[in-house]
Amino acid sequence: MNNPSSALSQLKKLTTVVADTGDFERMQAFQPQDATTNPSLILKAAQQSHYQDLVQSVKTAHPRMSPTDLVDYILVAFGLEILKIVPGRISTEVDARLSFDTKGTIAKAKHLITLYESHDIDRKRILIKLAGTWEGIAAAKALETEGIHCNMTLLCSLVQAAACGAANAKLISPFVGRITDWHKAKIGANWNDSANGGANDPGVTSVKRIFHYYKHFGIPTEIMGASFRNTSQILELAGCDLLTISPELLAELQNSNAPVELKLNAAQAQAEGIAPLKLDESSFRLQLNNDAMATEKLSEGIRNFCVDTEKLETLLAK
Repeated sequence: MNNPSSALSQLKKLTTVVADTGDFERMQAFQPQDATTNPSLILKAAQQSHYQDLVQSVKTAHPRMSPTDLVDYILVAFGLEILKIVPGRISTEVDARLSFDTKGTIAKAKHLITLYESHDIDRKRILIKLAGTWEGIAAAKALETEGIHCNMTLLCSLVQAAACGAANAKLISPFVGRITDWHKAKIGANWNDSANGGANDPGVTSVKRIFHYYKHFGIPTEIMGASFRNTSQILELAGCDLLTISPELLAELQNSNAPVELKLNAAQAQAEGIAPLKLDESSFRLQLNNDAMATEKLSEGIRNFCVDTEKLETLLAK
């Protein structure tokens, strides 16, 4: 039930709220504008008992299809159900094993769009999620020229964000929680929630830096904060273009009446000390390589999505 004084209702006045889940039945209570999925979220949903009929219907419709090919149909099947709930867009992810294959990524993205369009879904309602690798960004540049909009994910650095903007990607999903996880592990016992949290949270400050860079240089790519660990991180980014939030944290926001303040304002973007980054391939790779956190979290994210895609294939092979 919608509570107009809840933190969630207040946040929706400042930022477009997106549900980060494959569990479409659960997201209905929060009335998000868009929804995002990834291989891990779809694997989690596909294992739930109340979605077995959906999974089985896809397998029955394609009895001789390999588990690898079936994955695309499962992703789209969940996406189609989600689009019945959200008025906006669904993000569907390309196989993470193609993260370093531009041509393969482009072909897979076009296949996913074809599947959606075969169900009369306008491609404007689809965001194809691609890894923020050099190859993924190159694929996004090509896809955007054909009206296939991309959501650039596994994004943990300003250089990735700047390159995505230069490629005219529709949207980026800079991570918050995973960045904070890295810094928390590095600082170890010296981590202090009061000193290293709130406005000083490393994940929060990373997204703020991207926000100011984009607004300063007039980059139209949408910024959607992602990968949150707590509601404090979310509220510190109120005013970001979009925020994609798990059902657990959406529920916390819905059950809270804490005041929500505008934290990010495009009209007041800070220009001080902001210089355009050099974005040719060698410069991009060097800058990303020199950022240990971004390099490690990008690699880890790709590995984990590959593992979960293989688990989904195994599930479909049964």
